[in-house]
Amino acid sequence: MGTGVMIGAGIFALTGQIAELAGPLFPLSFIAGALVTSLAAYSYIKMSNKWPSSGGIAMILQKAYGPGVIAASASLLMALSMVINESLVARTFATYALRPFGLESSGWLVSLAALAVIIFAYLVNAAGNRSVSGFSLIMSAIKIGGIALFAVAAILASGFSSGAFSQPVSLTNAEALLASVAFSILAFKGFTTITNSGGEIVDPHKNVGRTIMISIAVCIVIYLLVAVAVGSSLSISEIVEARDYSLAAAARPALGELGFYFTVAIAIAATTSGVIASVFAVSRMLAMLTDMKMIPHSHFGMSGGIRSHMLVYTVVIAGTLAVLFDLSRIASLGAFFYLVMDMLVHWGVLRHLRKEVGARATILLTALAADGVVLAAFTAAKLRSDPAVVAYAAIGIVAVFMGEWIYLSDNSEAPASHKDDRSEEKS
Repeated sequence: MGTGVMIGAGIFALTGQIAELAGPLFPLSFIAGALVTSLAAYSYIKMSNKWPSSGGIAMILQKAYGPGVIAASASLLMALSMVINESLVARTFATYALRPFGLESSGWLVSLAALAVIIFAYLVNAAGNRSVSGFSLIMSAIKIGGIALFAVAAILASGFSSGAFSQPVSLTNAEALLASVAFSILAFKGFTTITNSGGEIVDPHKNVGRTIMISIAVCIVIYLLVAVAVGSSLSISEIVEARDYSLAAAARPALGELGFYFTVAIAIAATTSGVIASVFAVSRMLAMLTDMKMIPHSHFGMSGGIRSHMLVYTVVIAGTLAVLFDLSRIASLGAFFYLVMDMLVHWGVLRHLRKEVGARATILLTALAADGVVLAAFTAAKLRSDPAVVAYAAIGIVAVFMGEWIYLSDNSEAPASHKDDRSEEKS
C-alpha cells in the first residue's frame, strides 16, 4: 500500500516540480530525499518494532507525547498531508488523461477529471478492503513494470548526454537544490502508511521495518530511472513547461507516438491506484483518530459506521483541494505539513522513548536536523516564489493546533490509548 501511494505521487506529480527547483541536478534531489527519508524511517521502524500496531503514526505520537494536544495535532497534520496527497495525485491523473487531447491547460476540465477519479476511489474503497487490496496489488505490479520499461527505453533512445544533462550546472543553485528535497521527501512519505499495518503483517516486530526499507529501495530505483529518462529527453525549460505531465512530454521525443500513449496509460494506472491507496490509508487513519478521541466527529445525518463517514469526509476535502489549488501549491502544502509532523515524531522519540525503543540519539538528531534544514530551505524558496502558500501552510498548522487544544479542552474524556496491537488482540 505504501509503495502504491509513493510511486503514484512521486514520479508523475513531482518530477517536474523538483526539476524546476533543482535544475540539471534534479536526479540528485531524489537521492537526497531517499537519504533523508531513510533517516526518518529509523524512528518509525524502532517504534513499530517495539509496539506493532494498526495505530501507526497516532500510536507513535501518543506513546511519545501522551494523550494531548501535540500528539493529536501532529497526527491530524499527517492525516491532512495524506488528504493533500490525494488531491495532488488526482490532479496529476487529470493532466495526463487530458494530455492526448491537448486539454491539460483547461482548468475546469482538470478539476472535473480530478473529482471523477476521487469519486471512483471512494466507490472502490466503499466496496470493501478486499477490493482495495486486490486492485492495488494488480495496479502496483503494472505501474512498476511499465514505468521501468518506459525509463529504460527512453534512456537507451536518448543516451546520457542530451537534454537537461547537456546544460551547464550552476553551483549557485545549491539552496534551490536543497529546497527541492522537500518535494523528494514528499515523494517517499507513503512509507508511513506501512506503520498502520502492524496489526496485519506476519511477525510485525521484524517485518514492518523490512517492508518500509524495501519500499523505499524500490522507489529510489524507479525514481532515478525516470529522472534520468526525463532529463535525457528534455531540457530543463521543457521539463518546467510540462511540469504537470513531464513523463508524457519526455516520451514523445524519445519513443515516438507509441511511447507517448504507453506512458499516458501507465500514468493513468499509477495515479488511479495511488488515489485509491491514499483514500484507504487516510480514511482508516481518521477513523482511528476518532476512536482514540483525538479528533471530533459528527455523523451529519449519515448512516453507517465511522469508517464509512471518514471515507466521505476524505474525498470531500481532497476534492475541494483539487479544485481550489494547482499542483505546485498542493505539493507545497503537503511538504510543509509532513515535515513539521515528521520533526515532532523524531523529537518525541528522542526526548521520551529513545532508551525504551533502543534508538541511537545521533541518528535521531541527524534525522531531525536534516528535516529542519530542508524545511528552512524550502520555506525560504517559497517565500521568494510563492509567499501565499507559506501563509496558507502556517495558518493551517496553527489552526490544527488551536482546534485540537479547544476540542481536547472541552472534551471531558481524555484521548484513549489505541488497542489494536497484536499483543492486545491476543489477550
